[in-house]
Amino acid sequence: MGFTRDGCRISAGAIEFDGMELTSSPEEDLRMLRGARIAYVAQSAAASFNPAHKLIDQHTAAPVQHRIRTRKESEADAMELYRRLRLPNPDEIGFRYPHQVSGGQLQRAMTAMAMSCRPDLIIFDEPTTALDVTTQIEVLAAIRDIVDQFGTAALYITHDLAVVAQMADRIKVLLKGDEIEEADTRSMLSLPREDYTKSLWAVRSFQRKQKPLAAPGETPVISVSGVSAAYGPVKVLDDISFDIHRGRTVAVVGESGSGKSTAARCITGLLPPTKGEIRHNGQVLPASFKQRSKDQLRQAQMIYQMADTALNPKKRIGEIIGRPVAFYRGLRGAELKKRVDELLDQIELEPSQYYHRVPSELSGGQKQRVGIARALAADPEFIICDEVTSALDQLVAEGILKLLDRLQEDLNLAYMFITHDLATVRSIADEVVVMKEGKYTDLLLSSVPEMDPDWLDGLLERRGVDNIGEAARK
Repeated sequence: MGFTRDGCRISAGAIEFDGMELTSSPEEDLRMLRGARIAYVAQSAAASFNPAHKLIDQHTAAPVQHRIRTRKESEADAMELYRRLRLPNPDEIGFRYPHQVSGGQLQRAMTAMAMSCRPDLIIFDEPTTALDVTTQIEVLAAIRDIVDQFGTAALYITHDLAVVAQMADRIKVLLKGDEIEEADTRSMLSLPREDYTKSLWAVRSFQRKQKPLAAPGETPVISVSGVSAAYGPVKVLDDISFDIHRGRTVAVVGESGSGKSTAARCITGLLPPTKGEIRHNGQVLPASFKQRSKDQLRQAQMIYQMADTALNPKKRIGEIIGRPVAFYRGLRGAELKKRVDELLDQIELEPSQYYHRVPSELSGGQKQRVGIARALAADPEFIICDEVTSALDQLVAEGILKLLDRLQEDLNLAYMFITHDLATVRSIADEVVVMKEGKYTDLLLSSVPEMDPDWLDGLLERRGVDNIGEAARK
């Protein structure tokens, strides 16, 4: 796109788009291309949308500015794209603000926004990492339909190799800025040449040992009993109940918008439930965090999905981890520094190398490790892991899962693991809660992509869909 971050420059080579050399083109000419002929779907929709403007206003900006459509035409087209991308209430959802929709819905709204000008090239940067597997199928089908129907070129950046198998005509594998190998999809999947490529194909082998059931009568660390919750008049949770015991992991799965993160907000007191109660070690917790004691707040911590937006970019790593240590344990000076160093050691980051860095100097996996250390800094009994591996490549994700498993063994922690990744569920969960009616479980399990280029077409055929466009519209 002819764009580089501050501190980065294109030092060699050429980037040519339709005969135009982008590396040397004036910024004014590049602005005419961006959004209109070259569009970009970012990985983190939450960090990319303007929180002060409604989705429809941000969607219509590019086609109106580039004089492709009028505002009214753009709004109508937005609703049609929302419908194709299986967003709920497509005629209404655009008039919400970004914080009023789920992460998966926001990601699809960004995909629709990139398609608004019907560009010649769309760059998809991990566009399905925030989506549950059932929604992912519809979005992948819609993307393929758009690419085919409008003759659009697509560059698909991803770490999800099963998705690669469904979407790509050719695959290029990169490692630390170097090209490892390139081939057509079927050749690459069946016979990769390089060791690194073979390791990508073989990841997610991690499977922790099965743990025994909780002893009869053992008091759960967290007990959710008959909880219902709503945002205004919209009910999101309806009479849910489950227990989480020490040293065990409960995976909470479900499609985007099913209430997984809302359940976490109720447990932490960020959203008081309209009915039911949350117990910690048998004691009823106040519904709102504002009424909870410091010790009650300390016992339940969260690790967030997007470390990029969860870490203060202006603070150094030592300060980010040290703040909850100081708040909950009252440590200062040398004692505080010693505890932060211990936490960095626990997450396998060398204190002397990382204490004084800022988040922008860390990789995605390292940032997520800092998020884990910040949660551990409070010495909690219970941690909510909210899609903590969905934004990471598969090798890094496996490392994070192994780290969480080791910490659980060492500290006897209870985890609530919110995820839509069934491979993660198989790797780490002792029990599974599905946030929808029972029939969804079968749909969920059948929607996990496989390393077969024909898998998506076969799935659509089994579900009675004649073509990709029909799947997208359904």
